[in-house]
Amino acid sequence: MSAEKFEFKTEVNQLLELVIHSLYSHREIFLRELISNASDALDKLRFAALQNKDLLGADAELRIKIFRDDKAGTLTITDNGVGMTRDELIGNLGTIAHSGTKDFVERIKKAKEGPELIGQFGVGFYSAFMVADKVTVHAKTADGAAASWVSAGQGSFELSESAKTTRGTEIILQLKKDAKEYLDEYTIRQLIKKYSDYVDYPIYMDIEREETPQDKDGKPLENAKPEKKIVAEKLNSQKALWTKNKSEIKPEEYEDF
Repeated sequence: MSAEKFEFKTEVNQLLELVIHSLYSHREIFLRELISNASDALDKLRFAALQNKDLLGADAELRIKIFRDDKAGTLTITDNGVGMTRDELIGNLGTIAHSGTKDFVERIKKAKEGPELIGQFGVGFYSAFMVADKVTVHAKTADGAAASWVSAGQGSFELSESAKTTRGTEIILQLKKDAKEYLDEYTIRQLIKKYSDYVDYPIYMDIEREETPQDKDGKPLENAKPEKKIVAEKLNSQKALWTKNKSEIKPEEYEDF
């Protein structure tokens, strides 16, 4: 099936213009917003699964994953949450069905508080265009067909069938030339710690590590050369500071907070 082209609603175009140009100095918040959306999708699935456990299938560990591709210049955020149908992609990403949209637009024009307004008004997905020339979304519900949404944030988006076979949502950001810093491992780690450390679900990132082969007792093999391996590391603690016992909190955690 060939891609179908759709025009953004007027308020989405206004929003994109403001987010991309007015909040340029705050663009690191895009990761916070996309992870927040992924967490919401996982919440929805967890709630639905209370009444229908079949929704989880064999993929019961709810999680968020981040993939970096230096060669392609892409940053990908995935979740195995509730996913979206084709119609939901149109409704959720092509329009803003929010009675306060006009208020948002007016306030963000003034806005030192802009980065926080994005989260409050539920339009955080569009912050992806602060760092990306193109955004691709592949989505699939537990019992539905997969669909893809693609846009360069310039007035239109395209919809087509997707080859995605697993439940959830995958967002691929084709990063702008001046946003390649968001492919850096340390930068991603710092942003997760700063904005998303308390997210309820584990956030993993594939990291390339050099490991020396070991024998059956776990000791390094003599004269063995280190081998490069991809390891999925968890980046967040999943535990809010205010839920910890006071004696568990380290001074640096308190200062960071």
